[in-house]
Amino acid sequence: MKKLSSSVSSIMSLAFVVTLLISCASCKQATKQSDDDLQETSLAGPTFDADSAYFFCEQQCAFGPRTMNSTAHDQCREWIVNKFKQFGCTVEEQNADLKGYDGTILKSTNIIARFRPEAKKRILLCAHWDSRPWADNDPDEKNWKTPVLGANDGASGVAVMLEISRLLQKDTTINIGVDFVCFDAEDWGVPQWSGIQAEDSWALGAQYWSNNYKAVDGQEIMFGILLDMVGGENAQFYKEGFSMKYAPRIVDRVWSAAQSAGYSGYFVSQTGGYITDDHDPVNKIAGIPTIDIIPYYPYNESSSFGPTWHTVNDDMQHIDRQTMKAVGQTVIQVLFTTE
Repeated sequence: MKKLSSSVSSIMSLAFVVTLLISCASCKQATKQSDDDLQETSLAGPTFDADSAYFFCEQQCAFGPRTMNSTAHDQCREWIVNKFKQFGCTVEEQNADLKGYDGTILKSTNIIARFRPEAKKRILLCAHWDSRPWADNDPDEKNWKTPVLGANDGASGVAVMLEISRLLQKDTTINIGVDFVCFDAEDWGVPQWSGIQAEDSWALGAQYWSNNYKAVDGQEIMFGILLDMVGGENAQFYKEGFSMKYAPRIVDRVWSAAQSAGYSGYFVSQTGGYITDDHDPVNKIAGIPTIDIIPYYPYNESSSFGPTWHTVNDDMQHIDRQTMKAVGQTVIQVLFTTE
């Protein structure tokens, strides 16, 4: 996805110019964690397997672009459902006919997988699993109406959640339950070439889930973490604006967990832009304080979301195992230090 709110883009650009030297130093750290960083870690929970997560990402992409109303979309939905079931989760498919910006009826399915469904205290982990129908940010205009494979923008977040689910199945020490939600119809937002402005055309599956969310009696989702584009090369994660507005304590908790896990070079202690994404309706409608772990590339000319965003180059060749490792291990750190 996503969209960087225009009202803050110029402000953020100025801020990042001022902090150029700090950011460049952080970028070098993100490329390779030093031995000193790794020695100072205090890990909680199991070790995240980046190779396994990479495989889950690759398997989704093997179906092709998971665009709405496509065969690949249907096949991948079935695969994701079966994977979560294989890892011991109870799974619900939340089906809905949603209307796209252009009037297209989108056959949407939010996939809801619950680990330890009986647990009263719960954490929401979420990502979108559909992919962009149009490579409308591609440098070649001929590709603007070509579907995007969505290795990073879509598959990487689901892959990290699947690996976490696989690891949780083998654990008997965690004290909480986890609701994994794979949102559909996130990336049907208006294409750049359409000339239309409609921010509510994004995150349709998350809007539907949020409008229909009802807490199970006696249970509480304490907070949520959205994983979006968490497998890109040279990625760094800044503190996203709406996350800071609605859930600043959760942002602080996650960034502290990253430091404890040895990945402070990836999780930068600076604020980024305000992003229109799935966490927005979860915060505003469902009322669950939810943050967005999403990369920010302040000096990339083609997009602040990175060079492959909404292009035909969003493929497995540009997925970095170490980025997924940094995010996955950080989330595990959060899960296993929450009571």
